[in-house]
Amino acid sequence: MAYEVMIVDDSVMMRNVIRGIISKWSGFTVVTNADNGKKALLELAKFPNLSLIMLDIEMPEMDGLEFLRQARPKTKAKIVILSSVALEGSPYAAKARLLGADAIITKPSGAVSLDLAAVRGAEMERTIKKILG
Repeated sequence: MAYEVMIVDDSVMMRNVIRGIISKWSGFTVVTNADNGKKALLELAKFPNLSLIMLDIEMPEMDGLEFLRQARPKTKAKIVILSSVALEGSPYAAKARLLGADAIITKPSGAVSLDLAAVRGAEMERTIKKILG
């Protein structure tokens, strides 16, 4: 099966890291990205067949939680929070779950986690493939 992916993160470096991880998975294609939630909502309208949205929380203009609140009713895509502030049990994680996040993965080394593939890559792949069924 083919999965279309959108990456939403304000750091171009993190978007590239996430794209690099996902591009190694069979059947997954990153079709678009955005650097904030406002732009991601515009992209959402252009890509109605998205399977997965990888979403940061802390971003300018519109943060990930507000994007999640507005996007959840508009898409069937699975939404995975990938953030340094959404630690298990944190208010951010609780709010993300309440708003409909399908999974939460914590960036291991802060907002720019260049070690994401090494530290969380396998967990990301397992989690995403599980929620996509």
